[in-house]
Amino acid sequence: MSTSSANGSSAERSYFDLHMTGFGYLNRIRNIPPKKGKGSPYLACTIAALHGPKDSPEYCYIDAKVTGKDAIHLIRRCTEAVDAKRKVLIGFRVGDPWIDQFTYSKGPKAGQPGASLKARLLFVSWIKIDGDLVYKAEARDGDETTGEDPAAVEPADATVRTEAPAPKAVTETPLLPASSF
Repeated sequence: MSTSSANGSSAERSYFDLHMTGFGYLNRIRNIPPKKGKGSPYLACTIAALHGPKDSPEYCYIDAKVTGKDAIHLIRRCTEAVDAKRKVLIGFRVGDPWIDQFTYSKGPKAGQPGASLKARLLFVSWIKIDGDLVYKAEARDGDETTGEDPAAVEPADATVRTEAPAPKAVTETPLLPASSF
């Protein structure tokens, strides 16, 4: 549970926090315009979170609104790699998950009901691009990461992906050198 106070007053509001941690492939980084001109645009992404046995993982797709200055900066830095269909694997923490029900409007499922898991991306603990660790958050007191060593995290079948496979040969230097964060 967390607490916050408005304008420094002594009245505090308490909240129950629901957080999920894990790791998964980063996809569909995009800017979302405000609905009906109200509010401000925000950054969103899809995470194909891995779960299950390491030799045959399954994916849980999370549509996330990216919140927090550090998370926004890190996800924006990954846009070029994701657009180039490189494998971008992140350790993450999301909060306040909810299910969004919808009806497919086109394609083979047009007219059928669907559901999407939505959440807020709160924290990125590490980033790997094409298997190379390019970012690792510094440990903070009381700050929990995914509990996984990013060097040890790689699904047994790394070709299983959510979108198109990564290019076979990458000869350039890593897109996000650790020193750039």
